[in-house]
Amino acid sequence: MKRVVLLLTIVLFSGISAYSQVSEIFKNSQVHGSFEFDGAYYMPDNTVGITDSMINGKNFAFNGFGNITYSLGNFSAGFRYEAYLPPLAGFDPRLEGQGFPYLWATYATEKFSFTVGNFYEQFGNGLTFRTYQEWMLGYDNSLNGARVTYEPVKGLLFKGVYGMQRFFWTPYTKNSRGIVKGFDAELDFNQVFNSMSNSKLKLVLGGSFVSNYQADLDPLYNLPRDVGNMAGRMTLGYGKFNITTEYAYKINDPSAINNYIYKVGDALMLSASYSTKGFGFYGMFKRYDNMSYKSNRAVTANALDISFLPPNTETHTYMLTSMYPYNTQPNGEIGYQLQLNYKVPKKSKLGGKYGMGLAINYSQVNDIVRNAVNVPGTDTTAVGASGTLGWTSPFFKFGERIFWQDFNIEIDKKFSKKLKGTYTYMYQSYDIATLEGHTGEPIVYSNIGVIDMTYKFTSNHALRWELQGLWTKEDKGDWAAILLEYTISPHWFVSITDQYNYGNPEEEKRINYYTGSFGYTHETTRISVTYGRQREGIVCVGGVCRAVPASSGFYVTISSNF
Repeated sequence: MKRVVLLLTIVLFSGISAYSQVSEIFKNSQVHGSFEFDGAYYMPDNTVGITDSMINGKNFAFNGFGNITYSLGNFSAGFRYEAYLPPLAGFDPRLEGQGFPYLWATYATEKFSFTVGNFYEQFGNGLTFRTYQEWMLGYDNSLNGARVTYEPVKGLLFKGVYGMQRFFWTPYTKNSRGIVKGFDAELDFNQVFNSMSNSKLKLVLGGSFVSNYQADLDPLYNLPRDVGNMAGRMTLGYGKFNITTEYAYKINDPSAINNYIYKVGDALMLSASYSTKGFGFYGMFKRYDNMSYKSNRAVTANALDISFLPPNTETHTYMLTSMYPYNTQPNGEIGYQLQLNYKVPKKSKLGGKYGMGLAINYSQVNDIVRNAVNVPGTDTTAVGASGTLGWTSPFFKFGERIFWQDFNIEIDKKFSKKLKGTYTYMYQSYDIATLEGHTGEPIVYSNIGVIDMTYKFTSNHALRWELQGLWTKEDKGDWAAILLEYTISPHWFVSITDQYNYGNPEEEKRINYYTGSFGYTHETTRISVTYGRQREGIVCVGGVCRAVPASSGFYVTISSNF
């Protein structure tokens, strides 16, 4: 009997101890997440030429995702569920489906971290390696494999990655895409060396090497199985001056993007800035030559990019200033950007009581110069012919063809505690034949003006209105746009917009693209409903673009995080 009592006592206390440990685990763990739902109900609209509004036989389409992250001490893990049933108009139809394309687990200490599963990472500016997701583009090139980071001392960081990229819902098979391997190191002198900790001189050096292995199954060309891409970078600052540069070199990488040439690729980014109270200056130069780098050489769409080529053009957000966005040209471009910011002092004649902000920006991107090379086995020369070295190009020489020019001035002015405004003028030239593939069409030259005013009735009631105009003789002619938005902070908003293509040379295409929206926000949850028309156009984020067809109907967005 005593043995039974003793056994029951041991079992009881063991159960209590186990329950206590489990309770302590859950007590110290955290769960976070986020979700978004973007839905559309498409309707016929004869005015914009939509007689059949269905997508894959359906009037309703939506994109949605849900993220969950669990963490306990040094351990964290998570997943993302995605559904495209079917995807919204303009998104790649290969996205259609649902599942869990993003699963990961990480163990991290102060100096070390190890991740298995899907992950996003970037080396330097991304010229050798960048994986990321952009929901607006339907773009996701996450790496599925393993990542290790190690920081033996503060300011000295090593990274290593290995894996295969996501390609919509296609499972990885041996020859579906390459195996990506990469290493990166960065040294911050001001953190590593005590003698420089308080120095005005700031210095950071870094370097990376990435390799993509893809089997050669081409019956015509002898293709490299391992394509290496390496880069070195530096950030140098002294006081108010700062210089950042990175140079990348990629071995020959024949692909569908470059017409299977055997030319090496290289890229240079160089930026300099100066900033002091009330004044700032920024300049950037870039050059890309044959720098498309994908884990499947046959893919031409926005997918499987191992690297990222940052643009040097201004990102515009107004309806008409963003009508002609820039699309980075990986086969070759050279350009620069200059920006001046000045704060006119308060109580000056020009600044008035509240001062005034002035920003002037100019950017230009040209084609590179391409000289012909010999065609193997012949006495002829050509530029970019398959199986050749492609072309030769003087490094700093600008080609005659201008892909993009953008000169803009923006003035921010506060008139009173209740009224403020932003005024923008922009001149743009846009090579629509190259950037959108409209072969034979002329350069689009446009002048754009924007007036953006906000009036605050009370601390939480405000009315914002925009007047915009775009004037051009090319493409679809002149446009006008208006926006009215009333906000009851922090919860409600209602807005109406209209974009009118009044200058279209074809009278039947002089269409009003109107929308009406309202939304509600509660803490981290936001709901918005829109009805109206979407004009045909291009959406770009960071130089990566997708085409958006004209559509008409209802649109709903719900997003939240916890």
